[in-house]
Amino acid sequence: MNSPEVRLLLGDCREELKKLADHSVDLIFTSPPYADSRTHTYGGVSPDGYVAWFLPISAELLRVLKPDGTFVLNIKEKVVDGERHTYVIELILEMRKQGWLWTEEFIWHKKNSYPGKWPNRFRDSWERLLQFNKSRKFNMYQEEVMVPMGDWAERRLKNLSETDKVRDPSKVGSGFGKRIANWIGREKAYPSNVLHMATETRNKSHSAVFPEDLPEWFIKLFTKPGDWVLDPFMGSGTTVRVAQKMARSAIGIEILAEYFQVAHDSLPAKISLPVQQLALLEKKEPYDAAKPE
Repeated sequence: MNSPEVRLLLGDCREELKKLADHSVDLIFTSPPYADSRTHTYGGVSPDGYVAWFLPISAELLRVLKPDGTFVLNIKEKVVDGERHTYVIELILEMRKQGWLWTEEFIWHKKNSYPGKWPNRFRDSWERLLQFNKSRKFNMYQEEVMVPMGDWAERRLKNLSETDKVRDPSKVGSGFGKRIANWIGREKAYPSNVLHMATETRNKSHSAVFPEDLPEWFIKLFTKPGDWVLDPFMGSGTTVRVAQKMARSAIGIEILAEYFQVAHDSLPAKISLPVQQLALLEKKEPYDAAKPE
């Protein structure tokens, strides 16, 4: 296996993605700006225009992802005039027309979410992580994210009748499924699709930093050492940094020079930047895809 490689690209992902080869990435894990969010840094995209803005990007992601790769999109709805906007649902439907399979949805439960109340709702303490694939057969290493069993099975069995202990045996996969008695004596179990992780409160380098545990979990689940991980909205570099720590090769794209610099400086193993990237950093101004390089 070749040594893991890290490539950082300063620019608009709509242009930079075109430079990547077809079928070259094993996992795409990213969190683009949500609708009307980060207006002071990334300009903001309105909910009504979000789908049209994102579809050209998702088309490029579909091209660069390997046939057995996975795309995980961290995204969240926005409340407009007291009602949740439908742009996330609309995006899912349009991406399916593009050729994506919407294979799974994970929920990130933010364990340390601050309390709050509005006239017609409470504060969200969760976010979506949508899984998309190009084919129904994709790489998935479920054993890498198993969790300690503890005494769950024994405690659960105390409250069940003999009939409940053997009801609903699974006929697929390993055959353990709902038959709780089959889990007695086992040290680990498969997790659910709800991830209980605290938000990042220590890293103030970006306006929307997610915890390292989040990309780490999906990198374990969908890749092995040496595979390629892509984050087209790199921000301060959390996904790329974690991928490098886990011996995966990584590509990060960021449009703002200040965050690009933070991402570069935070890598555990330093990399050399091409002269072109260094020249853009020297300008200290946002990348403009319309300007000749």
